[in-house]
Amino acid sequence: MLTLILGGARSGKSDLALRMARESGRDVLFVATMEPGDAEMRARIAKHRAQRPPAWRTLEEPLELTDALRHAAAPESFVVVDCITVWVANLLARRLPDPDAIVPPDADAATDEVAQRAREFAAWSVSYPGHVAVVSNEVGLGVVPAYPLGRVFRDALGSANRTLAQRADRAYYLVAGLAVELTSLGALPVHTFDGDRQR
Repeated sequence: MLTLILGGARSGKSDLALRMARESGRDVLFVATMEPGDAEMRARIAKHRAQRPPAWRTLEEPLELTDALRHAAAPESFVVVDCITVWVANLLARRLPDPDAIVPPDADAATDEVAQRAREFAAWSVSYPGHVAVVSNEVGLGVVPAYPLGRVFRDALGSANRTLAQRADRAYYLVAGLAVELTSLGALPVHTFDGDRQR
């Protein structure tokens, strides 16, 4: 089963994923995509580690998410991936190292790479014999970013989120710690929407 958990920053996404993992009764693999780039981030990561049960396994993988999971995820486990937002940012930073020199062909190639990797990850997740809970940010509610890298990031993450939502068994949207289960409300992927049927 694949569960997608979307929301804004500090909305409670990770808390929901961790609660699902605790209540699953399964062995848990926690996959962290964040890299400790500075002292504040290292302290934040250490705090998060301390909050997880000691029996949980942790896999730190900033880039090669799908390949790492193929090797590390034991069957019937509960896998938490936290988060897709940072994973996409890592991929773009590798592909577009100079944010002041981004040209449209490079931006398109980077977005295409993220989309392909998201499709591969989604395919692995739905075929995995266990439960996968994926955390990601919804970044489409704000203004259009004023700089090229911000626009590429918004587009790439939005595409990845759509890919995962289309394959997910369940999808949640969180606001201020409150979760709405989109799938139980009858939410449909855009490509399956029949306007006449919805009237």
